Amino acid sequence: MNPGRPGNPAGAAGVVAHMTHDLVTALRPLLTAEASAEAYASGTEPADLEQAVWLRLLERLDAHDPPHDPPAWLRRAVRTEARRARRTVRHETPWAGDPAGTAATGGGDPELLVLAAARRRALRDAVRRLPGRCPRLLEALLSPHDPTYRDIARELGISQGSLGPERSRCLGCLRRLLAPEVASG
Repeated sequence: MNPGRPGNPAGAAGVVAHMTHDLVTALRPLLTAEASAEAYASGTEPADLEQAVWLRLLERLDAHDPPHDPPAWLRRAVRTEARRARRTVRHETPWAGDPAGTAATGGGDPELLVLAAARRRALRDAVRRLPGRCPRLLEALLSPHDPTYRDIARELGISQGSLGPERSRCLGCLRRLLAPEVASG
């Protein structure tokens, strides 16, 4: 079989790798500009939008469905990811009625202090049950030393640009894990 033919998986991987490199090279400036333009309104970082769009492109290439008009597809993908980020920001609002915030400031009610400590323990336990790198990433983010993204990326051995999307995935997992506990509490 000819390596470039669709029936040969090794040939298909080579074609995808070649298309990926060419597409990345051709689309990088456009993606940077589009992500920068959409990021502020979506409440996210441009690098997070860029990474999400690159992921969508790789998923399409992996499914052997490259976009017919890559620049137009890229513009639509950036806007789709920006809308997704805006929806996420709208749905992720802090819980204003949480007494743990009061206890953390040293407001002396012993009952509130005990409740806050129990919530922190429950959160830490849930973080430890997360899959993959999520426990280490969220522990670093919850650190009282308040490390920068650069410090966290160095500690975890991953790129700084992947921290935002990784954090979002981990928080989504944590949210699903804690949903039954919050509902019952």
